Amino acid sequence: MNFTCNTIAQPVVDVIFKEKGSKFIGYAYSVKNEEEIKKRLEEVKAMHASATHHCYAFRLGFSGKRYRANDDGEPNGTAGLPIYNQLLSNDLTYILLIVVRYYGGTKLGVSGLIKAYRQTAELTLNEAEIKVIEQTKKMTLNFPYSMQNIAMRLIERYDAELITQSYMEDCEHEIEIPRRNYMEFIRQLETHPDIEFWENK
Repeated sequence: MNFTCNTIAQPVVDVIFKEKGSKFIGYAYSVKNEEEIKKRLEEVKAMHASATHHCYAFRLGFSGKRYRANDDGEPNGTAGLPIYNQLLSNDLTYILLIVVRYYGGTKLGVSGLIKAYRQTAELTLNEAEIKVIEQTKKMTLNFPYSMQNIAMRLIERYDAELITQSYMEDCEHEIEIPRRNYMEFIRQLETHPDIEFWENK
């Protein structure tokens, strides 16, 4: 099972491609959900309120199964799909790619539009720094003070990250652990009955 995916490290903005008087401007953003996508789209539309089209594609999820391609008034399949195909060919997810078009007075035709949107998307992604995201799970551990050293060694050994720590009658730690280590971590915890644990939803 694949526990990692690729996105972009930083936004890429104002990547310009010109074709027969039309100007195409590319924007790429790392996004976590559709709320972020909506916000970024609104920002770009506000920046380019007089543009003819604001076409885009996005992918969400580790396998990129949640996606959309939008032509925003261009002929069907000439804008959103070429943009989306660049996300696929670069194996990127958790990403939104927008291409803004200012019409220059000369019609490009179907093939010309496909080429222009594809090329703008490609140039935009060429500017991006790729970042690998690792899938994780959040858990809570509860244990007596006498088990603290053992619990901390296990947390460190399996590359888990401490999110919160509480010291009351017992110790309670919320952690985030890479999915690749999750099952072995559980097996190790089960050898220590004094450490209670549960997965956070």
